[in-house]
Amino acid sequence: MILRHRHPVLLVCILAATLATARADEGQRSMTPLDLARLRSMKSAKISPDGSLIAAVRSVPRTLFDQEDGPNWAELYVIDLATGVARPFITGEVNVAGVDWRPDNSAVSFLAKRGLDEQTKLYLIPTTGGEAQPVVSVETTITGYAWSRDGARVALIAEKPESEIEKELEGQGFTQRIFEEDDRPLRVWIAEIGEAGVPRSLDLPGSVVQVRWSPDGERLAVALTPRPLVDDRLMFQQVYIVDASTGDIEATVDREGKLGSIEWSPDGRRLAMISAEDVHDPSASSLMVVSVDGGVPENLTRGFEGSVTAVAWLNSEVLVLLADVGVTSELFRVGAAGGPRNPLERFAGGVVFTAMSVADDGRRIALIGNSHSHPDEVFAMDLSDELPPARLTDANPWLAEIRLAPQEVVAWETRDGLELEGVLIRPLDGSDLRPAPLVMIVHGGPEGHRRDGWLSRYSAPAQVLAARGYAVFFPNYRGSTGRGVAFSKLGQADAAGAEFDDLIDAVDHLVEIGVADKSRIGVTGGSYGGYATAWLTTRYSERFAAGVMFVGISNKISKFGTTDIPEEETLVHALSYPWQKWEHFLERSPVTYAERGTTPLLIMGGDADPRVSPTQSMELYRALKTHGKVPVRLVRYPGEGHGNARAASRFDYQLRLLRWFDHYLLAGGNGVPPYRLDYRSPEHGWQPAEEK
Repeated sequence: MILRHRHPVLLVCILAATLATARADEGQRSMTPLDLARLRSMKSAKISPDGSLIAAVRSVPRTLFDQEDGPNWAELYVIDLATGVARPFITGEVNVAGVDWRPDNSAVSFLAKRGLDEQTKLYLIPTTGGEAQPVVSVETTITGYAWSRDGARVALIAEKPESEIEKELEGQGFTQRIFEEDDRPLRVWIAEIGEAGVPRSLDLPGSVVQVRWSPDGERLAVALTPRPLVDDRLMFQQVYIVDASTGDIEATVDREGKLGSIEWSPDGRRLAMISAEDVHDPSASSLMVVSVDGGVPENLTRGFEGSVTAVAWLNSEVLVLLADVGVTSELFRVGAAGGPRNPLERFAGGVVFTAMSVADDGRRIALIGNSHSHPDEVFAMDLSDELPPARLTDANPWLAEIRLAPQEVVAWETRDGLELEGVLIRPLDGSDLRPAPLVMIVHGGPEGHRRDGWLSRYSAPAQVLAARGYAVFFPNYRGSTGRGVAFSKLGQADAAGAEFDDLIDAVDHLVEIGVADKSRIGVTGGSYGGYATAWLTTRYSERFAAGVMFVGISNKISKFGTTDIPEEETLVHALSYPWQKWEHFLERSPVTYAERGTTPLLIMGGDADPRVSPTQSMELYRALKTHGKVPVRLVRYPGEGHGNARAASRFDYQLRLLRWFDHYLLAGGNGVPPYRLDYRSPEHGWQPAEEK
């Protein structure tokens, strides 16, 4: 898994720089569905305060048929930046979360439920190795925490425990739920390390989302929501400066809309935060700075044609931010008083970066990044030299055996003159002179976007499709992030309007330049991408030969009443409630056009989805089935939510998507393909045990 090179990181960087080229030369076979199902990735990288080590989490899929089904395991590794060597600290059938460092560099902290634990606890494992030990716990699950600068205290986020009377009543069968009223708020608990006793809780007005200690340990920056609801967490976080001893609120930050991370400046005078510009901003993607005395933050990235994804203080006057810029990513230095944004221009090798952690010295940085040739890996860089980030891990060395299809950025112009771009993966063995069947994979949100990096996953098996002869296109339509706040608002109050016309225009462009066969166009996507799929296969059914809708929207009116984010839907997308525009909402609902649907449609999703109710899938299925003009199938995954988490349901989803498109786009099939699957077919990459 890890590049083990006992030379300085500089040499590891040189080795990593040749890796993609070596893989292209050595690759012997194409990617299979089973290959995609076993892909591992590095999900977080936290650099130690002194900048010498990185604590990294590796995500490991469960082994189909050999392990009990469930979500990916999460393992802990520690990488020594002096040698490039990574040591496995906690591996196997484990789930590690919330990884951080004790401020004195002596140990890695993390959240986990281990052994006989009934609730998730905070653990420490020494950097020298050994057994992890619980540091502190409360009666309920700990969902987050933050260390004081001196490491003597830790602030925990957890629910208030049930009373003995409440426990007794539950045991007697009184297990009723009062919808959106009886959820328990999350509280801040302060624990003194090394002291016995129950941590003390702070009585704050709301439910806690995140907490950060001031450098002097006297105050806390706390993000609170009115209620412990997903909608409140998305839209109504407020930041307060709180006395850590008394819980008294000393100052309030005057902001609104979505909120990302918050960070204290080293001198304790200011807070930096990734925030929405206003309540109608689709994403938290602007860098703002505010005095700890409260007030209105200053937006340091106003007008920036990109989206901030991570921020850290280099010193008390300068910040470094990581941002998506179009389909790429960049690092910038920004003055805390509103100085210019200076791109560092250190990225090389086609890597896009998604997460960042900075050491206390403001020089050494850990990053998570991916490219055309690999999923997320750990990188490191030193701002004091001129070298690009060095790749430190290789979670999937077997990818060297795989021939990957070529990938490129494609731009197109919409019917109203807007310049857009997306990422195209060409058929692995196709000719550029022969149009290929096309699968367009539409991102959700709509405030998501696709980077020009690793794009293959269970719900978007791009490299597997390319190996079968498809062209695969990931469009960034209007309303996507990565191009600034103004661009992300272009689709507001116009659901399925110009935003989805952009998708039609993208297909037309790919047909025009000879990439796509006009008679063999497929479309798929999840969530808002599922909405796009439902829309294109009904309203524009004559344009598409097959569709696969995942956790998608079919009725804009009933969706509002069955989602856990109705205010987010209204404030940053629709800009009105359904009863204010009944006819408009109905007009923009795919069920309205079910009668004209002639595109074979496979509908899939979890039966426990709180975001897009499973009834959305049922409405479209029933409408299409009743009209009887088109093959349609509905697949439900028990216990899955807004996306599949379990290994078996992810593999099943991938195979069904592939079969559906193969049947209608490659074989030109009639009717509906069989619903039973042979999961261990050699076609999917399975081999008899003696051949493995």
